[in-house]
Parts: sequence; C-alpha cells; structure tokens
Amino acid sequence: MYGDEATIRRILTELGDTWAVVGLSSNQNRPAYRVARVLQQFGKRIVPVHPKAETVHGEQGYVSLADIPFDVDVVDVFVNSDLAGAVADEAVAKGARAVWFQLGVVDEGAYERTRAAGAEMVMDRCPAIEIPRLN
Repeated sequence: MYGDEATIRRILTELGDTWAVVGLSSNQNRPAYRVARVLQQFGKRIVPVHPKAETVHGEQGYVSLADIPFDVDVVDVFVNSDLAGAVADEAVAKGARAVWFQLGVVDEGAYERTRAAGAEMVMDRCPAIEIPRLN
C-alpha cells in the first residue's frame, strides 16, 4: 500500500492548498476534469498542467510544472504509469511537498525517490474519493 490513512490525511489537510493537476485539460469526459472540480469544492486551488496549457475551471494552465511561476504544494498525476515517474521527479525539483498518483498509476521507483527526497507520496488512490471521507 502506497499511502496510509495518516499520509492521505496529512496531504489533504496539512501540506497546502495549491494542487498542480498534471494531465488536466478542458475535456469534461476525463477523470482529471471531475477530480479537479472536487478539489476546488473542498477549497483547493488547482493548476492545470497539460501540453495545451488550457484554462480549466477558471485557472490558467501551464505546459509543465517548471512553467508554473509560483509554489505548488501537491502534484496530482493523471498520466500513465510509464510517464508518471518523470512527473514525480519534476514535482520534487519544483519543491512540491507531496505527489499523488491517481487510481491505476503506480511506479515503485518514483515512490522511493520521492520519499527519499523528503516529500510525501500516495499512489493508486483518488483525492476526490478520499477528501469527502475526512469531513
């Protein structure tokens, strides 16, 4: 298990409210679109990160994490597992306090690297499922 209840709670309630959502576009049929909306409903600022750099849910999008001109607390990753490790490394380089891999996204090497760098990490879970359970 990659993310016990204490870690999940800490990420969702203590580590900050600015969440970069990697893979978020304006496509309403994608899970990232719906999850980002739930995060906003629970007071999180979402920052779309996608090659199209679209504005989503009223928030300016960026092509990459490195392009975001302000600090990010958590990086929520909606990319395939084979691409997710590089995103986790970028999140650590950006100074994110936590990385969250969505349901079905697992990279054990990325988990070890992220934790070794001092950041929290959860894999194969969804914050839109977890956050309502905290309240």
